Amino acid sequence: MDKKIIDIGEVDGPILLFGGVYSNLQALRALRSYAEKNNIPPSNCICNGDIIGYCAQPEETLQFFKNWGARSILGNVEIQLRDGAEDCGCDFRKGSRCDAFSQQWYPFAKSKLSEDSMQFLQELPDHISFRYAGQKVLVVHGSFQHVSDFIFKSTPWEEKEATFNQTGSDIIIAGHCGLPFAQNKENTLWLNPGVIGMPANDGSPKVWFATLMATSEGIRYSHQRLEYDHETTHALMVQEKLPKEYAQTLLTGIWDNTEILPATETAQQGVAITP
Repeated sequence: MDKKIIDIGEVDGPILLFGGVYSNLQALRALRSYAEKNNIPPSNCICNGDIIGYCAQPEETLQFFKNWGARSILGNVEIQLRDGAEDCGCDFRKGSRCDAFSQQWYPFAKSKLSEDSMQFLQELPDHISFRYAGQKVLVVHGSFQHVSDFIFKSTPWEEKEATFNQTGSDIIIAGHCGLPFAQNKENTLWLNPGVIGMPANDGSPKVWFATLMATSEGIRYSHQRLEYDHETTHALMVQEKLPKEYAQTLLTGIWDNTEILPATETAQQGVAITP
């Protein structure tokens, strides 16, 4: 299938960037409140995919997102749901703990989505591109080459460089790996805002997003932590008998396992993040 790329043209004003909502309605509500308090319009709020995921309110979350009017690309979960696939497409190692957990939360999410929500997924693009303060920006989920690529800060630059070279972009906004980070090299920026649906394995229940701001000195980015009603999200996961290990992560900020992480990021479990 050819990629669907939507070019939204020139964007002005502050931009709110986030991903990995993971069916966490309480976090999404808190993020929308932040945007409204800071006068960031919905058109400048951009999600890099996986609106649906581990938590207990997939339908409510997707409908809230749609009614907000924020923008999003497809994450691997949305692609799999749209196409009627039987797994989440996260590229977890077969037989791993993450793979086993996905066999619980993915069918649950699939069973809850309405026809209206499924139609909304059909309308989402693979990528969003725009210009900001003279820079070309592209929003991807994993990488431009593959939606489920796990790209971390420790990932060799050559793997990131392939996306810049293939798309001619100056700034890449990416997600999927669950950890916030930024990396500048050769006048380009790879920016992962983090996810709002689950903590970042840093020992805090707060979650992460980022903002972009054009200034007289150029584009500035800022990673920010989001506090939300994580106890309600936890209780709802327990109520729906979704993976208790993920539910516990909402409280502790520590992942159940580090199967997807390179050695560098594994060693940082429980360590406060300074992107």
